[in-house]
Amino acid sequence: MRIARSLIDEMVGHAREEAPNECCGMLGGSDGEAAVVHRARNAEQSPLRYSIDAKEQFELMRRIEDSGQELVAIYHSHTGSAAYPSQTDVNLAAWPDAVYVIVSLTNPDEPDVRGFWIRDGKISDAELVVE
Repeated sequence: MRIARSLIDEMVGHAREEAPNECCGMLGGSDGEAAVVHRARNAEQSPLRYSIDAKEQFELMRRIEDSGQELVAIYHSHTGSAAYPSQTDVNLAAWPDAVYVIVSLTNPDEPDVRGFWIRDGKISDAELVVE
């Protein structure tokens, strides 16, 4: 997925603001390129997991579609673990065509941002081409 440095910075900023809890949100775009970050509220308010309230998720999807874009990625942070999907992340992955972006703040001065495909319970790397 192609993504602007400014969008990476926006997700990292969101992660830092929400710490010690995980942050979450969606990325709209098209043709494999992220164009806009849509922040969401972590309904779990937890440092260990995240979820987006169904009503907010519906509103974000509508906003993405109304702008002529599609859901290209779902992002969240890991405040105390690596930028790699947890078993909970895998169990809850419901969008096989979206990249799952994880922002790790284990080293807050050097956040690690990585992308993954999660399909049928299997994890594979999704390259993030930062432009």
